[in-house]
Amino acid sequence: MGNRSAADAGGLLAGRGPGTGTPGSGAALGAAGAAALAGGVLLIGVVLAGNSLVCVSVASERSLQTPTNYFIVSLAAADLLLALLVLPLFVYSEVHGGTWLLSPRLCDALMAMDVMLCTASIFNLCAISVDRFVAVTVPLRYHRQGRRQLLLIGATWLLSAAVAAPVLCGLNDVRGRDPAVCRLEDRDYVVYSSVCSFFLPCPLMLLLYWATFRGLRRWGAARQAKLHARAPRGPSGPGPPSAPSLHPGPCGPDCPVPGPVLHRVSCGPGCPPLDAALAPAPQAHQRRAKITSRERKAMRVLPVVVGAFLVCWTPFFVVHITGALCRACFVPPRLVSAVTWLGYVNSALNPLIYTVFNTEFRTVFRKALRPSC
Repeated sequence: MGNRSAADAGGLLAGRGPGTGTPGSGAALGAAGAAALAGGVLLIGVVLAGNSLVCVSVASERSLQTPTNYFIVSLAAADLLLALLVLPLFVYSEVHGGTWLLSPRLCDALMAMDVMLCTASIFNLCAISVDRFVAVTVPLRYHRQGRRQLLLIGATWLLSAAVAAPVLCGLNDVRGRDPAVCRLEDRDYVVYSSVCSFFLPCPLMLLLYWATFRGLRRWGAARQAKLHARAPRGPSGPGPPSAPSLHPGPCGPDCPVPGPVLHRVSCGPGCPPLDAALAPAPQAHQRRAKITSRERKAMRVLPVVVGAFLVCWTPFFVVHITGALCRACFVPPRLVSAVTWLGYVNSALNPLIYTVFNTEFRTVFRKALRPSC
């Protein structure tokens, strides 16, 4: 979310403003620039290949078209846009030692896209937590509202664009701006965007996941107890044979049997016919069990995805907001570069996580890659 920040005087937190790295005006690339170029090309390729495979697999395989996976596609779309719109310019700047050689307007667009896509990633994870919480707590109502996922996905992208919009509206056009450093110039906006994009949604997301998995455990315990109670029990010892069950007639038990009316049997008020009395239970419980059972497999991978996101992005946001709030704090440029790279690496991890922890994704990935291999 913005590899450059106004938190450092003279571009220190942003990283290596002019003069701290290899000059970019035609000079030969040093070892650091070559490493940044190789790592950036590799990262962009992995992000594009992995997340494209996720989107194509969900679109082509019916078994993967579940509510949870629709959010995963939205998350993959954010990572794809990051690889196409943000990472190339970020790598270009890193190769030249952090010196920005392009126009300030392009820098503002880069910062806005960076903020929006990082915010969209975590908002998509929050939307998954809301969707899973509703699916577990009120599954029947969730089943009837099939458009909930599209509304949540649309809301995540609209809110993400709203968080990033001030950068495109002239917030970065400050007096005395250094054109050789691409960064967020307003300290207050650094704090605002960090809180909106990370520090506020993360606790909410973790709380919802905790409530969701607690509800799943309770549902599993209740289901096991109900199945145990319904299990048939044989005779425990010798004894008189059980009396044969009496046929209650065409109506339900404890109902009088009326005479035929027009060659049909009409039961009294409040007395259902026998076939209705002995019919299986309504489908509400069956639907509830079906929804929970189908989504539990998809939910197993979510804690890993959330954990990887937090591990990759927490250091960046801590460094980011610390430099904005503490004017006297010196943040080493190498630390800023390292936590920024770590955050971007998260975009390449999700497809690997799906492959390792989700058997359905793994099977579809193998099927998709087999012809090309």
